Amino acid sequence: MSTALERRPVRPARPARPVRRGTETASKVVVNAVLGLMALYTLIPLWWLFVSATKGSGYLYTGTPLWFSHFDLFTNVKTVFTFDHGVFSTWLANSALYSLVGASVSTLLSAMAGYALSKFTFRGRESVFNVILASVLIPAPMFALPLFLLMAKLNLTDSYWSVLLPSCVSPFGVYLCRIFAAASVPDELLEAARLDGAGERRTFFGIALPLMGPALVTVFLFQFVGIWNNYLLPSLMLNSASRLPVTVGLVQWRSEFANGVPPLLPVTGALLSLIPLVVAFVCLQQFWRKGLTAGAVK
Repeated sequence: MSTALERRPVRPARPARPVRRGTETASKVVVNAVLGLMALYTLIPLWWLFVSATKGSGYLYTGTPLWFSHFDLFTNVKTVFTFDHGVFSTWLANSALYSLVGASVSTLLSAMAGYALSKFTFRGRESVFNVILASVLIPAPMFALPLFLLMAKLNLTDSYWSVLLPSCVSPFGVYLCRIFAAASVPDELLEAARLDGAGERRTFFGIALPLMGPALVTVFLFQFVGIWNNYLLPSLMLNSASRLPVTVGLVQWRSEFANGVPPLLPVTGALLSLIPLVVAFVCLQQFWRKGLTAGAVK
């Protein structure tokens, strides 16, 4: 029996299947082509905006739309800031106020709520989180009319509070902070702090909050951009030109061409309104990337 097994011929190993390099190369070309088209779709409007803002008065619709002609950017910028007694500066200040205050308060509240939902056990915790998660799925414009009716009932319309108060809540921020708190704040570290005599307030602000830094930057950036670009809510809440953000003000300029507003004003104003967003992303991008990958290796 053993002799028969020993004499059994050994089958040669099957050669490895050749790698289809042609198929892989074709797939890479297709993927890169799709990504390139998406990049062009994103960058071409920004390039058109920049080129158009540099053209002289009366040359917006002449020449090549995507290339420079009759360069007069500095005059356009000066006209934007001096037109209508410098109201554009007021709009920029209002947008900065709404975005900075709303994003800061929203980030703090999101961190506190996410930390509590992650580290404390209480009755109804999952129900509360499910309600917050469901509100993330509801489009933001659907809240505009109920918020307007609520602010009208409280006599807060056409005031700074009518835009600031709704901007201080971010369901997505609560969701992200809960995930990040569970991934980056060890329970053992919190227990050690409590054993050393630290209260819950000191434990949160002294230990948990610094560890949640990347998530907080991410929430702040998302909320800052969302408030800065928000148009529907302030257009419903505000009537006074002195309280309008830059988004609503530029649309008003766009609709007042017949009243003597030059066509280049809203174009140049839109370009200038992008600068704070670019600066925020450039300064905080490294923290933003860390926050986006929070919990990926949990």
